[in-house]
Amino acid sequence: MLSGDREARDQLIRLVLSPDGEVLPDIRAKAPGRGAWIGVTRSELEAAQAKGKLKGALARAFKTNDIRIPDDLGERIATQLQRNALDRLGLESRTGAVVTGGEKLDKAARSGKLHLLLHASDASADGAGKLAQAWRVGRDAEGSGLKGLTLPIPRTILSLSLGRENVVHAGLTDARAAKRVSEALDRWLHFIGPESLSAPCETLSQGASALPHDGTPDDHDELTEGL
Repeated sequence: MLSGDREARDQLIRLVLSPDGEVLPDIRAKAPGRGAWIGVTRSELEAAQAKGKLKGALARAFKTNDIRIPDDLGERIATQLQRNALDRLGLESRTGAVVTGGEKLDKAARSGKLHLLLHASDASADGAGKLAQAWRVGRDAEGSGLKGLTLPIPRTILSLSLGRENVVHAGLTDARAAKRVSEALDRWLHFIGPESLSAPCETLSQGASALPHDGTPDDHDELTEGL
């Protein structure tokens, strides 16, 4: 539910008001003005919206009743979170931190250089299983259940985000890059719901929920309350 509890920024989503009073997502938390921070899943958000509770909570946070919540707010947030996560993956790819291709991934995994393993939603179980086994060998974690993370997007979208052709599996070989990607993925996957998480990723790189936090939002925007 939406609450007044303060959490680390990377666990939250910021909402802002447009000049005409429309509530909009501010995923990167860069828009000026007062904001409302929420830490809910899409289903929780839409349930609160359907019951009329969301508007009251946001009115208190924004200190005005002159707000308009779009019917597709949940979809807008999900779309922006996906774009943010895939943009981050693309940025890390351009730095050389992303490896694709079965042979290269297998080599990186077995040599212990792989910090995060990703699979497209339409990856074959056999291909994902072989890479997971190579990763466990390289991490000296055989029998641990380490599998990587299956994303809720097909290979066409994963390929497009990386600017490469036919990417079914991808891995990050830089620990800091893996952490940044994991954090962006964690926000997205948490919002769209746990049913999207079909396989766990490496404990070190699971995303924001598994990483240390620095504290609360630093622009003193209010959190929504009372839902």
